[in-house]
Amino acid sequence: MTKFESLLEDFEKILTKLDEVLRLEKTEINRDSAIQRFEIAVDLAWKTLKTYLEEYKGIICRSPKGCFREAFSQGIINYDDYWIKIIDFRNQAANLYSEALADKIYGDLPKVLEYLKILYDTLKSGK
Repeated sequence: MTKFESLLEDFEKILTKLDEVLRLEKTEINRDSAIQRFEIAVDLAWKTLKTYLEEYKGIICRSPKGCFREAFSQGIINYDDYWIKIIDFRNQAANLYSEALADKIYGDLPKVLEYLKILYDTLKSGK
């Protein structure tokens, strides 16, 4: 199994777990669990994308935003500022905690999940 295939498999698993927690009733514990799973999902998303770009396109990127910008320019994903917003959400969630921010991020998680599933499907198909 290649590094890309292993990361893709882990990415799929965390997307399933994120989807699972988002289907539960919103409680403080479920919200916080969803945000934690979101952070892991975004980390796996960009690392899987980074590895894909290296292994299949010969492109080196070093940061999440850089990898997503490269994915735009390579036609892997459609240009959409929301991808960068997802990275910003992840950075905010990991570095600063407030109830208001947690609720804001949680409210966006269904949309984030849709985007991450699109990325997963695209990478899985080898586009």
